[in-house]
Amino acid sequence: MQESEVKPPLEILYQDQWLVAVNKPAGMLVHRSFLDKHETEFVMLRLRDQIGQHVFPLHRLDRPTSGVLLFGLSSEIARVMGEQQHLWQKTYLAVVRGHLKEALLLDYALKEQQDAIADKFARQDKAAQSAQTAIWPLQHIELPFAVGRYATARYSLLALQPLTGRKHQLRRHCEHLFHPIIGDTTHGDGKHNQLFRQQFSCARLLLHAARLSFCHPVSGETISLSAPWRDFAALLLQIGFTFDEDDFIRQFPAMNYELLPRRQD
Repeated sequence: MQESEVKPPLEILYQDQWLVAVNKPAGMLVHRSFLDKHETEFVMLRLRDQIGQHVFPLHRLDRPTSGVLLFGLSSEIARVMGEQQHLWQKTYLAVVRGHLKEALLLDYALKEQQDAIADKFARQDKAAQSAQTAIWPLQHIELPFAVGRYATARYSLLALQPLTGRKHQLRRHCEHLFHPIIGDTTHGDGKHNQLFRQQFSCARLLLHAARLSFCHPVSGETISLSAPWRDFAALLLQIGFTFDEDDFIRQFPAMNYELLPRRQD
């Protein structure tokens, strides 16, 4: 293998004899999928080769999402962690269209999203599933770019905590609030996505899994992992946000979803 072909190692955020967590790069699949038959780069395989043992994904991040991704080092640990995943606390950062002014707990049921191939024979008449997301606006900016009928473009940086785990929940909940995540080609706003590509050379989804807390399956200790913002932070600064990782660390302890006003749509 030529030197130019050597892949950079994944950033390991945590590792012991039972678990390993990495900072997943945006644009990389977690594992092989028949929906991306020609893809050859996967977090799961690169991590296996990097640490020299098989790994078992304990949750998923969409391909365009960066941040904390946790793996088990045995099938038994994967089973135990799967049973407690509903107790995990996940915190994401997102840049969305418009100014979302107030923090809230969105309680909005979502119909199960089915894939045309994978779910070809699945029932199509399933009822919508309960879905809740806690949302905190962190900063607002206004840029001097005309988009559509507006003379300027407004954006918000949000902290998001999904209290349930529906497919594309954060992206769909933000769309429901008319504040779609920038870079979302399915649930987003094409005009704003185009603006970010043209003005900032940014084609990625602006969603970062910043923090994950869970109970260790063996020690019972609460483990809290943070994924450095790096590329995400550089984009925020380039766009015009001044809110940074230190600001987030200071504000995070006050983010209690139980204190938020509930919005039911």
